[in-house]
Amino acid sequence: MDPVVVLVLCLSCLLLLSLWIQSSRNGKLPPGPTPLPILGNIVQLDIKNISKSLSNLSKVYGPVFTVYFGMKPTVVLYGYEAVKEALIDLGEEFSGRGSFPVIERINKGLGIVFSNGKRWKEIRRFSLMTLRNFGMGKRSIEDRVQEEACCLVEELRKTNGYVLEQIREHQTSLDINNPRDLIDCFLIKMEQEKHNQKLAYTFENLAFTISDLFGAGTETTSTTLRYGLLLLLKHPEVTAKVQEEIDRVIGRHRSPCMQDRSRMPYTDAVVHEIQRYIDLVPSSVPHAVTCDVKFRNYLIPKGTDILTLLTSVLHDDKEFPNPEVFDPGHFLDDNGNFKKSDYFMAFSAGKRICVGESLARMELFLFLTTILQNFTLKSVVDSKDIDITPVVNGLASVPPPYELCFIPV
Repeated sequence: MDPVVVLVLCLSCLLLLSLWIQSSRNGKLPPGPTPLPILGNIVQLDIKNISKSLSNLSKVYGPVFTVYFGMKPTVVLYGYEAVKEALIDLGEEFSGRGSFPVIERINKGLGIVFSNGKRWKEIRRFSLMTLRNFGMGKRSIEDRVQEEACCLVEELRKTNGYVLEQIREHQTSLDINNPRDLIDCFLIKMEQEKHNQKLAYTFENLAFTISDLFGAGTETTSTTLRYGLLLLLKHPEVTAKVQEEIDRVIGRHRSPCMQDRSRMPYTDAVVHEIQRYIDLVPSSVPHAVTCDVKFRNYLIPKGTDILTLLTSVLHDDKEFPNPEVFDPGHFLDDNGNFKKSDYFMAFSAGKRICVGESLARMELFLFLTTILQNFTLKSVVDSKDIDITPVVNGLASVPPPYELCFIPV
């Protein structure tokens, strides 16, 4: 027999065997589109807009279904009920982080965003406690948020190596009795835990943890603000209402503070609607189940990647009528009071909810109100010609480039 034919037959048999093993191992996973050998469902998905492709598949297979990226199965959860059931009701079981082979080669499972297990829990607990001790989410940090955020952005632009250099500087000037920030606290903890075999507190893990905190904290907030300003340019009537509320509640002679938010329901609604509408990370960052989980009528094996489509929650048309329209009324009741919504999952939910949620909420409110207190926004084109279509960039949806004039009030 021709050697080429033999080779083809052998490869075919091996492929069929692997597919049979795969199907028998994952026989209780939710249904989904039939995957192609080796490629999985990748050819059936629009790589430039994965969330839209998955939304279309949910119309066929329901709120819980399986897709294959290559030969690896990923369970997709669509809609508020499925996402809530996983991230909140079964928070511990769905608290793992999904696999990112490229990122794993770089960070080796360190930091907060892409780590797992006891190391993740330890570093997350430490980071939350330390940030709160330094004022995150408290009134004591309000007067520094705007100044520090501006300084941070400028410093990050000036350096190419924004984390390791800072750690070395902190090492040389460390005073264990007077820690200045999270880096100092981590270095002190490193010394205390140097004989601990868990090795969660290492120089390398510190570098990736700081990178995660700055990367996730500064980029997401700045992108939300940039997108928010674009939406306000597109909707000058919304901007006018916010500025009227600022004039009435705050005035021109003092800076906004978080206490003002409770008396500014329209502005609060606008901030929430910006986050809901822009849908910054439509597919969220993949989770993974930490053990075999019985979910609804399916058995999801330990380690299976989980995609929670936050876009399906933030754009639910029953909770938010006309979800594709930017409308602060989505967060206002009939009397004009702010209306909370369990569907507001802009920071995700459950065990993996954004560590800096309280700081981000403070920054967005204070940044936006301070800008509109001091400036009138002016577009260089007519508002009807402003394009607010998002540009899909990896996991995130970012605003298209635009120009904006800040006219002092």
